[in-house]
Amino acid sequence: MKLIIGYLYGDYMNIYGDTGNIIALQRRAEWRGIDIRVKVKSLKSKIKKKEVDIFFFGGGQDQQQELVSRDLVLSIKGKTVKQEIERGVPLLAICGGYQLLGKYYKPHKGPRLQGVGLFPAYTAASDQRMIGNIVIDSRFGKLVGFENHSGKTYLEKNAKSLGKIITGFGNNGEDGTEGCIYKNAVGCYMHGSLLPKNPQLADWLLLKALEVKYGPQAKLKSLDDNIELKAHNIAIHRFT
Repeated sequence: MKLIIGYLYGDYMNIYGDTGNIIALQRRAEWRGIDIRVKVKSLKSKIKKKEVDIFFFGGGQDQQQELVSRDLVLSIKGKTVKQEIERGVPLLAICGGYQLLGKYYKPHKGPRLQGVGLFPAYTAASDQRMIGNIVIDSRFGKLVGFENHSGKTYLEKNAKSLGKIITGFGNNGEDGTEGCIYKNAVGCYMHGSLLPKNPQLADWLLLKALEVKYGPQAKLKSLDDNIELKAHNIAIHRFT
């Protein structure tokens, strides 16, 4: 079996160790004998339908987000990514990537940056810096990460959050929610990197990619995650 990871704007949107999520997906696939490759899709790239099996979109500063937002909207990349998510292709977007896949992001200075509209949410910069360890209760169990953002994201009424805050700020520090899920797409503020700390989420993304590409009969071989889960549980205990 083969999988392609589409790293959206990996040369611009990659702060706070977000590339570690790519490494986690690669290793957990390779340990199972799955041939997995990474394609960086940036300003001069094209994205073809059915070319990418998993999308990843990391975080960036306002200057980078302005460039990326313009490219997503003016090219057909944003439209193609949205169509692929509708087809069931999994995606993980962190921080700035999460914001740009919503309806819009309003920075402190300058005009509103139009988003792709994948997630039913919008974001506005605030004067509050939300930084620190974060633990949430989600459909995947407890997830742990690290957040560092001033943007406040608000979910619309029909949106499904990734989870409820146990420790940390999450989407906006006000309503107790963190992230958003649409079909097999996950957006959130959890750096860390997120996937090495939460192998169950990494495996869910891999499994969904296999199911879309090879059919619902696709399975993941089990791994010995004793060390990963011990680290995961220790982090949760320490931060809560």
